This record gives sequence, structure tokens and C-alpha cells, in this order.
Amino acid sequence: MALATVRDRYGDEEIVRYYEQGLWQDQTLFDAVRDQYAQQPDKVFGTDSTTSITYRELHDRALALALGLVRRGVTQGDRVAVQIPSWTEFFVISAALARIGAVIVPIMPIYRRDEVGYILAAAGVKVAFTTDTYRGFDHAQMFLDLRVGTDLREVIVVRGETVPSGATSFGDIPVALEDGDGPSAAEQEIGSGAGPDDSFVIVFSSGTTSRPKGCLHTFNTMACGARLLGKGWAYTSDDVQFGPSPVTHTTGLVTSFILPLIHGAASHLMEQWEPREGLERIAKFGCTGCVSATTFLQMVLNVYDPAVHDASTMRFWTSAGAPIPASFVRNARAAFPDMQVLSLYGRTENITTTMCTLEDDPERSVTSDGSALPLQEVRIVDLDGLEVPRGGEGDIAYRGAMNCLEYIGQPQETAANYTADGFHRSGDLGTMDEDGYVRVTGRLKDIVIRGGLNISVRQVEDLLTAHKAVGEIAVVGMPDERMGEKVCAYLVPSSGHAALTLDEVRDYLLGEGLAIQKVPERLEVVESLPTTATGKIQKHVLRADIARKLAGSEPAEVTV
Repeated sequence: MALATVRDRYGDEEIVRYYEQGLWQDQTLFDAVRDQYAQQPDKVFGTDSTTSITYRELHDRALALALGLVRRGVTQGDRVAVQIPSWTEFFVISAALARIGAVIVPIMPIYRRDEVGYILAAAGVKVAFTTDTYRGFDHAQMFLDLRVGTDLREVIVVRGETVPSGATSFGDIPVALEDGDGPSAAEQEIGSGAGPDDSFVIVFSSGTTSRPKGCLHTFNTMACGARLLGKGWAYTSDDVQFGPSPVTHTTGLVTSFILPLIHGAASHLMEQWEPREGLERIAKFGCTGCVSATTFLQMVLNVYDPAVHDASTMRFWTSAGAPIPASFVRNARAAFPDMQVLSLYGRTENITTTMCTLEDDPERSVTSDGSALPLQEVRIVDLDGLEVPRGGEGDIAYRGAMNCLEYIGQPQETAANYTADGFHRSGDLGTMDEDGYVRVTGRLKDIVIRGGLNISVRQVEDLLTAHKAVGEIAVVGMPDERMGEKVCAYLVPSSGHAALTLDEVRDYLLGEGLAIQKVPERLEVVESLPTTATGKIQKHVLRADIARKLAGSEPAEVTV
């Protein structure tokens, strides 16, 4: 499968302008690693709960791994999946793949057979890095099983206590850079690699369809986001990024890896979220900034005790992933008066659409999700792609240097999301005031946002529809104070079958390989679903119904 090139998305004049403006630069990910290695080799770049890595170690280990992969047949353009927790090995693996010019396909650890199998097939993945049994699930065996019917030919196990037959230990791949295989010899054998405008990463994003879309980015389209975010946060080499978001998705990849790397800063990864431990890590590692779904900061607020916890090093915490309630921003600022609480609206397709910066009036994060970053454009458009008057509601659309090149293998879907003048529609509803600040008001896309994770309800519905006991099904988001939203299923039993229980729904979906975070946490068994005259299910009626019931604290499993 051929991937789009930078000129399939951007014209020559745009490319020249982005380079002149410094939005794009003649630097790859591995170039950035090499630069920091030359300037501050012994500075610790990355840490997690048990390991640390300096810039020297990152450079040398990535080069050794790249050489080992090349000798095993990995070449420029090959797609390589990485599904591991937020460990420092992710930095090494990504830098090694970037040095070769292979395309990184990060996969969040929560994904199981259904999602992973689709991603492997859609991206044409040839090699996968994973772990063995993590949090009770055998990732390595899943990948070995998924070799049937896909292009996957090798499974590499990271931090594996045991390596199953057919897989390879991560420690067996790197080639020692000595005895004639020094860095210069390794560089020569690896070859020239890819440039900053070649394919760099494919990140799969949830959408309106039952399957995620693979967003193809160059290093420049992603690094541009990190460069502009760095300006908005006055980022320097003294910063230490706190990363509770998975490094195998857009937020973590950009803000826990690329952002600190290009600024010569440091990054701390947290592979399993627990708010009290998060506060302890912030104090221990002197973290200064964080970008996460709003729910992470909400959980921190719920446990924060100034007599016990020290978060004084934190300069900013940027909340994203869902519209941020004004009351939440005010509460966070009251608890952490020396830390700026900022809002951000971003997408895998274009990294950051709008953001409040440190220079903005603090009240902007209370009343908006920010404005377009420098030299980028955001509009609110109608169904025809035309800009609506200021204050009017419409689709939030973006044009600039951070757009992905395509949804891989979906040319019609790619084209349909662009207006005639090159703005990419988000499918999210919003308004813009006279000063250009945007407020996300809702969404056209049928998704549930659970703790910052976009869940395609159609994916859940499609799986449940296949169950013989399900006559009709509708999945909606229900409000949740901690997670923002959770998944609720309205189910009409099929004729002749007893209604499924919530436990039966859960067991069935997990058995089909669905990630547990996507499984309904409430079941409403009903005689019929509300529909329009044309037969379309009125999900707004269901959302209002479940919100009303939750306000009355009805049990999680109800038969109507």
C-alpha cells in the first residue's frame, strides 16, 4: 500500500513558507536525538517508574537497535507497530525506527485483538514491539496469533520475563557498536534514512465509523505542534514534562517525547495512572508541565493535600480531550495558585487546533478552549464549508502546517473532510468570538469521550448487533463526574431470547477482543428505541434519559 507524500497534501508555496517561518525544519527525530547527544550527552532525558536514560544512552541504544533491525530486514517505509506501556524503551524504539526511516505505528496498551488486528492489517505492519503479560493480558501471544492473515512477520518482546515460542527478545536485537561496528560504521550500514517530510508515524484515531482512521504524519507535521506548543508554554531545557497520557498516542508522543526532546528538556513517563502516586512522581522528579485529559487533573484535585503533597515545581497543566467546565478551571487554580491551568483542543489529525497560552488572560481558559496557534488558521464552518458569522455554531475547521497527509487507505474519507479552500473539518461543533477564541460546544461525530479516550459507539454497536440475543442496540455517552463520560447501552432483546445482563454484555464484548474501557458500564433494557419518522434512532432522547436517571441515582442495570 502506497502512502501519501507531503506534496499530496501541501503545495510547493506552502512548503516553502512553512520552512521560512520555522514551522518546519530540516531535522528528523533522530537528528534531534543526535543534536542533544552532542550538546548534553550525560543529561537524563527520560525516566519511568524503574528506569532512566540519558541523551547519550538514547543515541547509542537507538543506533544499535536500528542496526540490528536493518540486519533483520527492516527498511525505510516498513510499518512497525509499538504497543508497550509508557516505558523509556519507547524512546529508543521510536528513535531507532526514525533513523531507519521505518514508519512508527503506535498502539495504546488498552487495545485488544479486535482493534489491534484491524490496525495491523490496515497499516500493513511487518514488525511489532510489545510486552508479554501486562496487567493480566498476554500481549505477545495476541500478536503471534494475529500473524495469520496479516503481513506481520516478527514479534519483539520488551521487558518480557518469558518470551513465547515464535517471538524474539528485545535484548537480542541491538548490535554492539564496537569491534568494527562503531557509530560511524553503523550509520553507513543503516543508510541515509528518511527526511523530515517523509512518512514518520501512523496514529489511529477514533471517528464516526466503526473502525479507527490511520492518520499519516511526517516528522515536521508533528514536530510543528511541539514547536508551537513550546512557545505557548515558554518551554526551556530546564523543564521536566510529566506524562500520565499513553506515549503510544498523540498527546503522549508529542508532549512527552518530541516536545522535551527538541527543547533539550526531560520527560517522566507514568505507565499506570494513580493520582496520589502521580503527585509523588511530580515531587520526586521536579516536573514542571503536563498535558492530559481533564479527568487526570480532576482526580489529582480530589486527593491533593497541601500538607502531604508538593506540586510547587509545576508551571502549567493543560487539560484537553473534552470541553472543560469553567468551574473545574477555577477549582484547579484555587488548589494550585502557582500553576497555570490552561485549556487545549487538539486532534490526532492536526495535533493542536486551539490552545490558551501562558500569555493569555487566565480567564480565557475559563471561557474558551483557546485560539489558533501562531501562523495557523481556524474557522467555524457550515455544512457547505463556508465560514459562519462570529458567535455562530458550526464545524471547527483547521488549516496549517500540522495537518496529517491522509487517512491511510481511505482517499474518499480524506477528501470529504476538507473544504474547498483546504480547511480540515473536525466534526466537532464550536463557536468563535470576535477575538478568535473557540469554545467546543458539542460534536457531530457519534463518539463517547471517556477520560480523554475517543470511543466509536458504532464499533460497540456493531459487535453487539452480531449477538443473537440482541434485537436492537444503541450506545450513548452518559455523564460521569470523574471520567467525563462512560458508555451506556440501550438494548432491545431479540424475539425469543431473554434480555442479556450487564455482565453477559461485558463478557461477550471482551471475548470479541474489545478494549475494556469501551465496554458499556450501564445497561438499559427497553421494549423499543425512540426513532424519527425516517427510522433514525434519536440518541439525544437516550442521552437525556440516562442523564435524568443518573441524577436520580438509579442502578446500573435497568429493565424498562
